[in-house]
Amino acid sequence: MRVWHGLDEVGPEFGPSVVTIGNFDGVHRGHQEVLGHARTLAAELGGLPVVALTFDPHPMVVLRPDRAPAAITDAAQRAELLGAAGADAVLVLPFDKDVSNWSPQEFIERVLVNTLHVKAVVVGENFRFGHKAAGHVDTLAEAGASAGFQVVGLTLRGEAQPWSSTYIRELIAAGDVEGAANALGRPLRVTGVVVEGDKRGRELGYPTANIPADPGAAVPLDGVYAGWVTVLEPAAGSPAYGEPLPAAISVGSNPTFDGVDRRVESYVLDRDDLELYGSKIAVDFVARLRGTQIRFDSIDDLLVQMKKDVDAARRSLQGD
Repeated sequence: MRVWHGLDEVGPEFGPSVVTIGNFDGVHRGHQEVLGHARTLAAELGGLPVVALTFDPHPMVVLRPDRAPAAITDAAQRAELLGAAGADAVLVLPFDKDVSNWSPQEFIERVLVNTLHVKAVVVGENFRFGHKAAGHVDTLAEAGASAGFQVVGLTLRGEAQPWSSTYIRELIAAGDVEGAANALGRPLRVTGVVVEGDKRGRELGYPTANIPADPGAAVPLDGVYAGWVTVLEPAAGSPAYGEPLPAAISVGSNPTFDGVDRRVESYVLDRDDLELYGSKIAVDFVARLRGTQIRFDSIDDLLVQMKKDVDAARRSLQGD
């Protein structure tokens, strides 16, 4: 799969193609449905490549930074997931003030017609684009009628309500990682580089891999969860642990020890030999075990609860 970071990387020889457009944050089941429809249409048109066009950063980061949504996935994750969902190429269009001022027609001509040589566009029925979000599916259809490409607008509805990144963010913010996984079609994943913590977990017999909770990322509500830890990029000199490792995961600021910084702390079950400092890891959330973090009056009380959490995580991950 090819990944382009700007129109100038595409090259004049590319095309024709079938294009789908969106922020695609999370690449949830609705997005996957769009990609699947695009693949079917591309095959009907003679085996054309499917291009997923996304934006980085999210337009709201530029237009209304105070209202920018927490990101479920970063640009690299989105590209990987879009490829897995069926895209042959991903165009990550840098979004800035200049791009925000493009009219719908300018966007169509610059991106779809002149760069991607589009033969069909597949989007969600609520898709909006161009300056002040003036463009919509009908705008695309009118342009397609004269420029020679067809347009499909899909209704993306889940079991209870339309699939949307906003809906998934609400689930994550409430700690409903199982609901988020159902909408995403896979467990919620948070990534980061393991930093040195207070090392109290190691002293207590539960060493944890700690990553900061990025305030710009969609991180679950404070609490304790069961999940999996995967080493994506081992630190220099560290061993590579290829398989996902079962874990009990704490999200919060560690109130028992007057913690301030919010972080994701993962104890890999029954392992005290892992060397993960400086490694980039992925934490996949499977189930919520208990709610908001508790301030314990004694270390003994904390240890009792930690054992309960580890046992609960083990049962959850074993399907008990």
